[in-house]
Amino acid sequence: MTNDQEWERRVAALWEDPDAYEPADFRARVAELAAERPADDAAALFEQGAAHDSTGEPEEAVRLYQRALDQGLTGLRRRRAVIQLASSLRNLGRPDRSVELLTAERDIPADRLDADETALAAAVDAFLALALADTGRDREAASLALGALAPLLPRYNRSLAHYARALLTAPDGS
Repeated sequence: MTNDQEWERRVAALWEDPDAYEPADFRARVAELAAERPADDAAALFEQGAAHDSTGEPEEAVRLYQRALDQGLTGLRRRRAVIQLASSLRNLGRPDRSVELLTAERDIPADRLDADETALAAAVDAFLALALADTGRDREAASLALGALAPLLPRYNRSLAHYARALLTAPDGS
């Protein structure tokens, strides 16, 4: 096993039960792992951002996510960073910026994403729906959320997808 694989294994093991630690202890454990990497390591910055995010420190999470993205974070972690950054920004009262980030993420052609990144498409839609609702775009939010849900239903897929699209064209209150 390479050093990178071992590091990834230890990061994954820590994330298996973050609630087993007090928030400050969890952040410290992630910081210890991150310290094993170069200071500008995008994956380590992301993991630290996620630790701050999941323990109630969204301001620091935003800073770390942005640094990770600026350092060229790629793949699944990049997509997760965008989703989590947008969510934190929404929670910090910046839903318009959240909408911008998630709309751009949603617009990435599927052929430019790997299977793991594509699997997070519904998460992009879900967090975009939340941000849209926070900006007063309730019908668009409902349409997006219902459209994401439609393929998962055992029945009524076509009907729900149709109704989700119709929310965008029907006048309010219909």
